[in-house]
Amino acid sequence: MEVPFIDSHTAGEPTRVVVAFPFSLGEGSLAEQREVFKTKWDHFRRAVCNEPRASDTVVGALLVSPTNPDCVTGVIFFNNVSVLGMCGHGTIGVVRTLQAMGRITPGEHLLETPVGVVRTTLHEDGRVTVQNVPAYRHLKQVQVEVPEYGTVTGDVAWGGNWFFLIQDGPVPVEFNNLEKLTDFTWAVRKALEAQGITGKDGALIDHIEVFGPSEKADSRNFVLCPGKAYDRSPCGTGTSAKLACLAAEGKLQEGEVWKQESIIGSVFEGTYQWQGNQVVPSITGTAFVNMRGVLVLDETDPYCWGIQA
Repeated sequence: MEVPFIDSHTAGEPTRVVVAFPFSLGEGSLAEQREVFKTKWDHFRRAVCNEPRASDTVVGALLVSPTNPDCVTGVIFFNNVSVLGMCGHGTIGVVRTLQAMGRITPGEHLLETPVGVVRTTLHEDGRVTVQNVPAYRHLKQVQVEVPEYGTVTGDVAWGGNWFFLIQDGPVPVEFNNLEKLTDFTWAVRKALEAQGITGKDGALIDHIEVFGPSEKADSRNFVLCPGKAYDRSPCGTGTSAKLACLAAEGKLQEGEVWKQESIIGSVFEGTYQWQGNQVVPSITGTAFVNMRGVLVLDETDPYCWGIQA
């Protein structure tokens, strides 16, 4: 079996777009199709994102037919451990990939995701603005006891995924602290789960975000993703969650630009508009298509469906 794909990176973070899915996900909503993908075709997810074909940094994006006729495509995001609700950097990568495929030109385009319709703008210079799903702060200044680190305080917020956002943690947000930052944020994630601290309706908080000062932006972050890999980009959903917290605190006004630097130095620009007691974030960044290919799935290969524990 051969499956065509196109790779890109958004601010350093890779996205692998699966152009044609060889199996059926049914006729349900995108959320229902994501559940079918998760329960029935999880081995395909592993084949796309795991070794020996990929690595724990790769986010997959499966193009499917939209159920909303106003959308240019539907997309289901996933990574090395599971499916995702939404992916900001991945959406930017998908838009640039659709442009490379000749399916869209500069202008506004709607994408359907399992958590809602996302409005995007492909600019003439190649930048992409993503108007994300509504974001909000769920819990303010939550304390969690983290072994070896003591009491850690942060906000719980939704930006398309669930985040625990920590300002000025015990490990400086610097590139040479990658291993220490990973250890700290992984310990926080395990502590949140062990102590029953969740998102809305008991949702697992699977992204941990730590902030520190930046010399070229308003803030610098380190984001730990669900599979224990760090986000090379400033994280679209994480920046959305940050905007929601800033808005809730009155520290960023509607329409004001927030520049978020990643741990590798790339930058997203974010703004928001109020929608009731939630905010609608808009994230702007750039992606570059850097590979086209075909995944060869040979079932006689013992690692055809990816290496797993």
